[in-house]
Amino acid sequence: MKSMSRALLGVALLAIAPAALAGEGAPKGAATTPVKPRMGTWGFDTAGMNTAVKPGDDFFRFANGGWLDRAVIPADRPVAGGWLDLEIGAENDTRAIVEALANDPKGGASGKQIGDLYASWMDEAGIEARGAAPLRPYLARVDAVKTRDDLVRLFAEPGYYSPASIFIEPDPSRPTQLVAWVGQPGLGLPGRDYYLLKGEKYDTVRTAYRAYVEQIQRLAGIPDAAAKADRIIALETRIATDNWAPERSRDIQQTYHPLTPAQLTQLAPQYNWPLLLRQSGLGSVPTLIAQEDTAIKASGQRLDDVPLQTWKDYLAYRFVSDHASYLPRAFDQANFAMFSQTLYGQKQQRDRWKRGTSQLNSMLGESVGQLYVARRYPPESERQMSELIENLRASYGDLMSHATWMDDATRTQAKAKLAAFEPRIGHPVRYIDYSNLAVRRDDLLGNAVRSEDFQWKLRLSRLPKPVDRTLWDMTPQTVNAYYDPLRNQITFPAAILQPPFFDPAADPAVNYGAIGAVIGHEMGHGFDDQGRQYDATGHLRDWWSKEAADKYTAGTKRLVAQYNAYEPIPGLHVNGQLTLGENLGDLGGVQAAYGAYRRYVAQHGEPPVIGGFTGDQRFFLAYAQVWREKWSEELQRSVMLTDPHSPDENRTNGVLRNFDPWYKAFNIKPGDKLYLPPEERVHVW
Repeated sequence: MKSMSRALLGVALLAIAPAALAGEGAPKGAATTPVKPRMGTWGFDTAGMNTAVKPGDDFFRFANGGWLDRAVIPADRPVAGGWLDLEIGAENDTRAIVEALANDPKGGASGKQIGDLYASWMDEAGIEARGAAPLRPYLARVDAVKTRDDLVRLFAEPGYYSPASIFIEPDPSRPTQLVAWVGQPGLGLPGRDYYLLKGEKYDTVRTAYRAYVEQIQRLAGIPDAAAKADRIIALETRIATDNWAPERSRDIQQTYHPLTPAQLTQLAPQYNWPLLLRQSGLGSVPTLIAQEDTAIKASGQRLDDVPLQTWKDYLAYRFVSDHASYLPRAFDQANFAMFSQTLYGQKQQRDRWKRGTSQLNSMLGESVGQLYVARRYPPESERQMSELIENLRASYGDLMSHATWMDDATRTQAKAKLAAFEPRIGHPVRYIDYSNLAVRRDDLLGNAVRSEDFQWKLRLSRLPKPVDRTLWDMTPQTVNAYYDPLRNQITFPAAILQPPFFDPAADPAVNYGAIGAVIGHEMGHGFDDQGRQYDATGHLRDWWSKEAADKYTAGTKRLVAQYNAYEPIPGLHVNGQLTLGENLGDLGGVQAAYGAYRRYVAQHGEPPVIGGFTGDQRFFLAYAQVWREKWSEELQRSVMLTDPHSPDENRTNGVLRNFDPWYKAFNIKPGDKLYLPPEERVHVW
């Protein structure tokens, strides 16, 4: 449902802890703006460039080539780069918070929860001593299943896999109201293509996965593991065949099917929907929204034509696999070898304490976040961000005023939506109360399952009420940002407001080219191929004239064709349709950020040349620095098959070659490899 600015892969976006903006451990409000930028002399790492490369041939390598040549992907990560550095900084901050609480008897109930959860994770000796025993009551629940209805009851229990993927989000036709949604079944591997595509790379993954399914069952003491693994793989492959391609699943017009429970029963009668909904706490809901309706229908058919015992085997396997990191080292290492090593190219497991901070953030994220904000978020960041956002809003208004393809009626409503954008910066106005979550220092697996139950009941408690617009879908310590079309909100957690994205002491051109383009990207999602279908209040409705929509769509088709031609990995092209929304966000974001920067210049005066670069050149260099990353091929392949974001090189070169001011700033000419004739450039606005 959310359009994110960045793929959040737990193993992927995580090395060098940055210094605090306000000084180590300084309380909020205790620091003034730093006297010098954290990167280079003006906020950009010029030593990371490769000026032997012509900007017009490969701008990504011109800006980042020196760094790319020297960068080494850490053994415990499948990626290196600025995003990773900030993730590690947040990780170290979380560790400092936890260790401080461990020695502070005044930490209160919240502090005790955090300390106990972390202690349960770090108690490796206790975890090993208990062995597989903590699994037994959960696997016994699976063994006790005798009928299809018993199976359906288990689908509704916390911790267990369910082919009926139920979640709670606003209703696009009534965005002030929450509603239950039903989606297609999830899979063990990241996406359907891993089951269906031909070739040695995919055969290798499938062979490793088959061995893993058998191994994880053997570790759990499940008998006849080899034969069960074959049946489980066959079931998952059938589900993958039934499931939709990811580019189809992002189309709101194809995934919005409001149904009554009775209509849902007609769609997939093999499920006992009244029982499943009642067990899930949704027995009284009048309407649900089916997403991938044909895949849901097919999953019902699988309940009929796949033996009950195979479904039981699958639920037992998925419970163990999904919770492997909370079990003894043999389980944890098997899971790492499959999902981090084989799939993403990560050479070694991260230190346990580092993974422990991730667990804290996933289970008690806002409790940790509240403490993180007090340590790491100076008010000056919020002031400058607010100014940036308002300049971005004004820039988008200018672009809309001059968009020749947009008629007056559509333009009026677009500006109304722009005016209604609600930015949220840094942290929520209030935090989640986790006091009802029971945490035990000697029961890590139980803590995980109880956390899943807590999170589901928290969402259920909100269902009868109007949408609470103050809630966040990311913690303050998350290095990311997002746009929510149903609330028309953009959200920037505190952790992303650091270099290379934002530095209060950096050259303004850098901040506009970096965080400004990220802000513009998120605002642009309100007008991308999917976000544009929601109005100023988040309602899903067609507010565009046919003429404006047709002209807009013609441009998006040209952008799809451009990105389809990019081949970052030999034999694997970018999926232009899957990545369309993010590519539109990137292109529109740069355009709006540049306009906002020129607005700033008009207010403050033309900037001097610094380090041999004009202000405009520094703007584009900063944009390229944001995407300075180096990925393992395995991770890149996985992202390209499943994620709506283009590879970093294409997020730089693919965007800038469509933007006229970049040509002027770097004197790009015909014959340069990135040069596009003016008539072939795609302009969002």
